[in-house]
Amino acid sequence: MPEQQNAGWGLGRAAERLAALGITKPEVAAAVGSYVPAVRDGNLVLTSGQLPFVDGALEAAGKVGADVDGVDPEQAQRLARRCTVNALAAVHAVLGGLEQVEQVVKVVGFVASDPSFTAQPTVVNGASDLLAEVFGDAGRHARSAVGVAVLPLDAPVEVELTVRAR
Repeated sequence: MPEQQNAGWGLGRAAERLAALGITKPEVAAAVGSYVPAVRDGNLVLTSGQLPFVDGALEAAGKVGADVDGVDPEQAQRLARRCTVNALAAVHAVLGGLEQVEQVVKVVGFVASDPSFTAQPTVVNGASDLLAEVFGDAGRHARSAVGVAVLPLDAPVEVELTVRAR
């Protein structure tokens, strides 16, 4: 069985790149409210905000940049990457495979920030860099990186994607 199928992502270049990165497809995170993880509208797939869940639990909690019980910016960048993997799993579930992704259109990243922290764009680079690694030029996108007071379940980072499907 090809390596990319072992990774759970199916076939295609994006699946191969994820497998080469050692990223296996997680289960789509269960909604923590009254919504679905992703929805298709014509040729667009929009994900709900995805948290850094690993095996159903948050990988970390707290404010980015806080001195006490905080999450450092480098860890937050890795968490944004994890959120993006979870968002890609939701896209995969809607499309049946990532080979259907033609373009990543927009990324919105929310960073639960200490009031003095202003490097939200650096944190959300964790999401953007992964998408470029996986999709190449088709992973280049418009983006917002927003600092917020708190996120659900005290998550440090939340990421949502909009992709255009073939």
